[in-house]
Formats: sequence, C-alpha cells, structure tokens
Amino acid sequence: MNYKHFINSKCEFLPCHKLDDWKSCLFCYCPLFLLSCPGDFSVLPTGFKDCSRCVIPHTEDGWDVIQEELQRQLYHQGSQPKLPY
Repeated sequence: MNYKHFINSKCEFLPCHKLDDWKSCLFCYCPLFLLSCPGDFSVLPTGFKDCSRCVIPHTEDGWDVIQEELQRQLYHQGSQPKLPY
C-alpha cells in the first residue's frame, strides 16, 4: 500500500466530496486548515474556514501539494501569503 493513497473504505462519510477519481483519505483533516492554502475555501460569517469545496487532499498530487505548503509555511521556505481573514 502506498502511504499517499490510503482510503478508509469503512468511513461513514465516504465520499465526503464530489470527486470522480478518489485517491486518498490520508488527510481527512487537512493540516492546512489553520494555515493559508491554495485550496478552494471560503470563510463563514463566524470566521471559520469552510473547506468543503476543496478536494486537494483527496487527489493524486494532494500529498505533494500539502507537503510543499507545510515546508514553505512552517519552515519559511519561500514567502508566506496572508490569510484572507
């Protein structure tokens, strides 16, 4: 089994997004939730980030995208964009 392509087939919420080519449940709770991210998200009136439209963690390249963002933001490799809220 490839660590990038873990799928929890017993999850009661699977699939949690509308995605034709499901690749991974590894980041069920995305580590970028509290950070700036390239995903399709919005900010609710309560100030919370709503990532329900984002499918990056579940795609073929999701692992790599998330790892690159974590490296860039947590280890200051590159400039960190500001959160929109």
